[in-house]
Amino acid sequence: MSEQTFIRNAAPTLAGIKTGSLFPFHFASRSQATRELCGWNRRLTPKGLRLLPLRMTDHFATLYLYRPSMLRADLQNRETVCLLKEAGYGAYDEKTCLRELYRRFHRGDGFPHEVGLFLSYPPEDVRGFIEHRNQGCKCVGCWRVYGDERAAKCRFAQYQRCINCYLRQHAQGQSLEQLAVKI
Repeated sequence: MSEQTFIRNAAPTLAGIKTGSLFPFHFASRSQATRELCGWNRRLTPKGLRLLPLRMTDHFATLYLYRPSMLRADLQNRETVCLLKEAGYGAYDEKTCLRELYRRFHRGDGFPHEVGLFLSYPPEDVRGFIEHRNQGCKCVGCWRVYGDERAAKCRFAQYQRCINCYLRQHAQGQSLEQLAVKI
């Protein structure tokens, strides 16, 4: 995957305004994928970021780039804990939750809807999606909004400005490491 594609998919997380980003990764071989994932982690870990493959097949992976410090804070939210408990998570610390999310992605029975809690989606919107699926949402952007539409639209716009800014800076020669904010 090119740096440009990586940035397009993960700029808000690189900038520290979003806990995590989930995006596809196509590769020719598992050895190539392993090399790239290790390389990105080596480059981004000093900036407080981690990259995990949540699902991997022969030529495709679903990657999760996240900020552990922000995820730990998100997992302290009472509504987040309530949703995870309802979804069957047994503990609410970062490592246990990530292991369970990984397990659910590998089970292969669809997309675990609680993943939004790992991506900075408001818990009320995650709950709305779990309870109503595609029905009755107020708007659609990076996620389906069931709660505060105005706040969500502001966040969607903030994320798009960040992506545009990061792509522009990358085109002007800034590397992935230079764009990733250390938190």
